[in-house]
Amino acid sequence: MATIKGRKANEIFQGQALLYRHMYAFLDSMCLKWTVELAIPDIIHNHGQPITLPELLSILQVPPTKVCGVQRLMRYLTHNGIFEIVKIHDKYNQEEKEAYALTVASELLVKGTDHCLAPMVECILDPTLSSSAHQLKKWIYEEDLTLFDVSLGSGFWDFLDKNPAYNSSFNEAMASDSRILNLALRDYNLVFEGLEFIVDVGGGTGTTAKLISETFPYLKFIVFDRPQVVENLPGSNNLTYVGGDMFQSIPKADAVLLKWILHNWTDNDCRKILEKCKEAISNDGKRGKVILIDIVINEKRDEHEITQTKLLMDVAMACLNGKERTEEEWKKLFMEAGFQDYKISPLTGYLSVIEVYP
Repeated sequence: MATIKGRKANEIFQGQALLYRHMYAFLDSMCLKWTVELAIPDIIHNHGQPITLPELLSILQVPPTKVCGVQRLMRYLTHNGIFEIVKIHDKYNQEEKEAYALTVASELLVKGTDHCLAPMVECILDPTLSSSAHQLKKWIYEEDLTLFDVSLGSGFWDFLDKNPAYNSSFNEAMASDSRILNLALRDYNLVFEGLEFIVDVGGGTGTTAKLISETFPYLKFIVFDRPQVVENLPGSNNLTYVGGDMFQSIPKADAVLLKWILHNWTDNDCRKILEKCKEAISNDGKRGKVILIDIVINEKRDEHEITQTKLLMDVAMACLNGKERTEEEWKKLFMEAGFQDYKISPLTGYLSVIEVYP
């Protein structure tokens, strides 16, 4: 019997298990999508306590032939930490029963709460986007095209412009992420100390700017994005919306905020954006700073799970011809764009704040 040279049988079996794990890993995403589509986190939340399988089935009203399917999906989601099984006391039968409870992860999928990430799940796992990954082989041989150029026939931003419903879904997804970010930003007063005017480049519908301005009411914001994103959005005393192209010019301010923007772009495009940022904060002899909220890959220092998330994001950004960057790669970009110094501070589990100085 032919075997892999020098490999023991148990090593081969472990390799097979790893391959199969990756082969079926797409079901992780699909199970997550399933639980959001059926609003299972909302059902458990509204139930007011952990819910038994019969109670869940009664609310879902699934056919009897699919009862086993629901049980198996919930078992897998529980194994992966989306839900947990706890013991509850049945006061009528005087016995203990198993019930599904929310974990931190599934609490973030309860709709209508302050930190709901369900819109992110719905947007990213939309079949139009997720099916693009089937074109990775074709994409890798196209010199300049993004994955979406290959799969959708246009760039991602052009696709959003032509599809208002998906553009709305994308903006809501980014807004949900920004609401999570506010948990960390409220403790970063030193980042905003001494500033009066900030322009939030690629700020979407203004969720990040609104959250920061609520915490730091002395700050004034310009939310700067594509005209079709910000048109008809109402401003306030300390927040205005301006449409434009960040590759052409950026409104003048004490600081430019770029949240999760530069990872979408190639190094060459990032240099152009940073150069426009430098022009925006270098006015009348007064120099401000650029504030980046982005990923810094650090495989030597980060926990394995955090690195895995960052590297997954890097693969996702590669599909836009963008990338996640190490500190060395960030530094190279800053110096080439004419900046003199920078400071990196941890923000969330996988995001950092990078202050860049001209």
